Amino acid sequence: MSKTKSNKQDNKEERNKRHKKAMQRKKEHVDSRIAEATVDKGLLVVLTGNGKGKSSSAFGMLARSVGHGLHCGVVQFIKGLWECGEQILFEDNPLVEFHVMKTGFTWETQDREKDIAAAEKTWERAARLLTDETFNVVILDELTYMLTYGYLDKSMVLEALQNRPPMQHVVVTGRNAARELIELADTVSEIADSKHAFNAGIKVQKGIDY
Repeated sequence: MSKTKSNKQDNKEERNKRHKKAMQRKKEHVDSRIAEATVDKGLLVVLTGNGKGKSSSAFGMLARSVGHGLHCGVVQFIKGLWECGEQILFEDNPLVEFHVMKTGFTWETQDREKDIAAAEKTWERAARLLTDETFNVVILDELTYMLTYGYLDKSMVLEALQNRPPMQHVVVTGRNAARELIELADTVSEIADSKHAFNAGIKVQKGIDY
């Protein structure tokens, strides 16, 4: 073996040794963190921010939950005037109860009183799910807007979330999540808007945007 090849082999072996030691340390750290996580409870997850993917993430968790055989409830605020892929997929699933506000976006209705009435009626369905321990997972899609616009009483919503069954998981989506909601949550992900096709004049796309 030439000296050059020998040096390359030695460097490769040394790099592999360093990698193995680093991965061993990482495994010890991860195993330690897993061992320390002893609390078992229903989670409140808030997906907020101006970026795309909040509802998509929530429905990804819904798909995962259904895959595990969990009983799920979905309440979609604001949306409902156009065909929604998530609703098509899940509304006939026996493990999923699906409710949609069906008013469209607020800039389409342009009627605050009508929007408030629709929000309150839709919230009644959400509130029922939040008191039913047979529902393992509840998705409250676009709920944050109902609080931001003042369509629903914030303290009423927060109280319902806080007093839900102990093992029930809830996922809330929407921009500008209220500070109190973020404080109450167990997990908060803020999705940033780095770049969006719509801002370049590209139409919303079936399967990607709805």
